[in-house]
Amino acid sequence: MNSASDRPAATLPDDWTAVAPDLADAPRLGELRARQAAPYTGSADADVRAVENEVAGQASWTRRHVVLRDADGVIRAWAHAHDRAAGRAVIGIEVDRTLATGLQEQVAAWCYAWLAEVGGEFAQLRGTGSTQLDAGAFAGDDVLRGWLSAAGFDHVRTWWQMTRPVEPHEGEPGAFPVPHEGVVVRRVAQHDNGMPVAEDLNAVYQVLETAFTDHFNSYQEYFTEFVQRLREDPGHRWDHWWLAFADVPSVPGGEPVPVGALVGSESGPDVSGSMGTYIDYIGALAEARGRGVATGLLYAVIADAAARGRRRVGLEVDADSPTGAEALYSKLGWRTAYVTESWHRDITVEG
Repeated sequence: MNSASDRPAATLPDDWTAVAPDLADAPRLGELRARQAAPYTGSADADVRAVENEVAGQASWTRRHVVLRDADGVIRAWAHAHDRAAGRAVIGIEVDRTLATGLQEQVAAWCYAWLAEVGGEFAQLRGTGSTQLDAGAFAGDDVLRGWLSAAGFDHVRTWWQMTRPVEPHEGEPGAFPVPHEGVVVRRVAQHDNGMPVAEDLNAVYQVLETAFTDHFNSYQEYFTEFVQRLREDPGHRWDHWWLAFADVPSVPGGEPVPVGALVGSESGPDVSGSMGTYIDYIGALAEARGRGVATGLLYAVIADAAARGRRRVGLEVDADSPTGAEALYSKLGWRTAYVTESWHRDITVEG
């Protein structure tokens, strides 16, 4: 485990400045992010709405940012850190790839050194002695992977970013099989004002926390943190949350209980201008697996997307997971659009 200060000091290029971004910088930051992703996602469209939310919206309160401006005041890099959970900070950088190679490397090194300091500050505020810096990269982006390796990060996981086309007829009644006998899938109940019923909201949290306990890099998150983080997403919609119920042996009397949950959101327009649905989380309790719970939840979301006139449903799959979830998604029509990686560095907090 590395300390936050055990690497050579990184320096900025001459006459460059490091400052916090403001809302007016969002278009440029979106451009940097989109251009870095375009060779791997096939899209150079900048989601400025999401950037605005990170920098100055609901999602900004647990985040730290810095932008690097060159001598002419042009933003050439952006580094950002999210206090994701106790002992875990999700971090990332976007660097102008039109810069000379050596300059890119110098800028990246400074950004990762700054992010290590911020991660240490998060840990101190949380009262922990160490923290994990969790960075992402596109598979095939050897430039970014080289920067991460030089900064002390290790590649620890690979993820398939999958998408499924949605056809209009799939929103019609009877388009999909009904859930298995004894399994009921429904949307999280809402009050007349559109807010979710607390009992259902807590059921989603409990199911997902339990279902993901033994999954890769799972960190316990308080209920309030879980709800607040998901609400920060610009695509968040309460009517994109689902529960599955079934009777289980551990509950006497055969009374159906929550055994599966799915949290979705609205994703931005594609090249045709059509909005999509994204599955942020889907999980089923171990004692209910094999009863079509996940399939029932997926059918419900596909049907919902079709009824809304959407053309796709996206999700992320752990390529190294032993659960075999990818086989189910492939069977139901999902295909891998591109691949991402997780890179981690653990640091200790001094003092």
